[in-house]
Amino acid sequence: MIKVAKDTPLAELNLRRYEKPVKFGDRELVKKFCLSLGLLQPGDSRDVVVDVLHSLLKAKQDKKALSSEEVTSRVIEDRKKSKLALNGIANSNIRRQLKRLRELFIAEKVKNTYRIHEFDTLHSNFSEKTEKFLLLSVLERVKEYAKAVDERFK
Repeated sequence: MIKVAKDTPLAELNLRRYEKPVKFGDRELVKKFCLSLGLLQPGDSRDVVVDVLHSLLKAKQDKKALSSEEVTSRVIEDRKKSKLALNGIANSNIRRQLKRLRELFIAEKVKNTYRIHEFDTLHSNFSEKTEKFLLLSVLERVKEYAKAVDERFK
C-alpha cells in the first residue's frame, strides 16, 4: 500500500500589487482589494466574494452585523442592480466566502452574525492582524524551510 502525504498548508496568503486606488466605483474598489489579497483570481468570473465583502462594508457603516441569510439577500440584490450573473449565490457558498474572509481576519462571526472585524477599518485590521500575525508567521516558516534546505544541501 502506497501512502500519499497531503501537502495541506496551515495558512496561505497570496498578495498582488495593482495600480494606486483612484477613480474606482465602490464595487471595483472592493474587487481590487479582493484581488490584492488573493481572495479572487485575475479574470475570475466567480466573484461573489466581492459582493459579500461589499455587503459587510455597507453594513459596517451602520454598525450592523448580518446573518448569512441577510448577506445572501444583499448579494442577490446588489448583483441584480449591477446586472451581474447570479452565479455562486447559494447560501452555502456565501458561508464559504464568509469563512474565507474570517480566515484573513477581515470578518468575524458573533452569535451567528457576521461583521467586519470589530467594525474597525480594513486598513487597521490588515495591519494588526493579517500583516503582523498571518504574514509574519508565514514568512518565519518559509525562513525555517530555507534554513533547513541550506543545511541539507551545504
